[in-house]
Amino acid sequence: MGNALGPAARRAPRRGEPLGNPGSFDELHRQCKEVFPQQMEGVKLIVNKALSSHFQVTHTVHMSTLGPSNYHFNATYVGDRQLSPTETHLSKFVTWQFDGEYRGDDCTATLTLGNPDLLSESVIMVAHFLQSVTSRLVLGGEMVYHRRPGEEGAIVTLAGKYTALKWVATLNIGYGGAHASYYHKANEQVQVGVELEANTRLQDTTFAFGYQLNLPQANMVFRGLLDSNWCVGGVLEKKLPPLPVTLALGAFLNHWKNRFHCGFSVIVG
Repeated sequence: MGNALGPAARRAPRRGEPLGNPGSFDELHRQCKEVFPQQMEGVKLIVNKALSSHFQVTHTVHMSTLGPSNYHFNATYVGDRQLSPTETHLSKFVTWQFDGEYRGDDCTATLTLGNPDLLSESVIMVAHFLQSVTSRLVLGGEMVYHRRPGEEGAIVTLAGKYTALKWVATLNIGYGGAHASYYHKANEQVQVGVELEANTRLQDTTFAFGYQLNLPQANMVFRGLLDSNWCVGGVLEKKLPPLPVTLALGAFLNHWKNRFHCGFSVIVG
């Protein structure tokens, strides 16, 4: 006997099959944001060096045309025991922060405590929770609570994300405003993203459109943007195999403020 089920029915998840972890709250809009180019100016050289499977260093030299030039050195250790950023400083602690995260088969819960002080009864608490309702739908929320002498308050934000075969729609909405994004993958070469942010406290709303063009045969990627602040820009990235080198050239123009800046970067490693 032939198979009476169509292709769509055969791809449907079976009952009892794990829904999958929804990821972190901060990455809900990640797919849309990755389509947009990162603004750049001046000349930048980035060298990444892996000293071992657990230790990596990064050298960054930035020659800016808008501000002072600088050099940054960053060391990253990944292992069973890792020091937090505050434990690497010999100076007096300025801030304290405690983070905890639980990732289940179909949910993620995180809790962050900032500057807890039992004597003055002050604390900042941020809690996130995401739950995979179906294989495509994720629901959750964020609660930000702060307390200090003479002041106490909390802000709750609800979030939802729906992932289809070629598009992803995400919405965060709360007392402070709303953040919506839509990502669409037209084909292997073209991806687009639309982002809308509304801030009720600042009474400001911004809209942005971004796109990404992949040219795998030329080892090139182009990202462009256009937003409601009359800003247009783009970044072209070119890989040079077999060398571990990536070249990037970007230009951005703000028509409203009549500002133009461009940048060039070389990434090694």
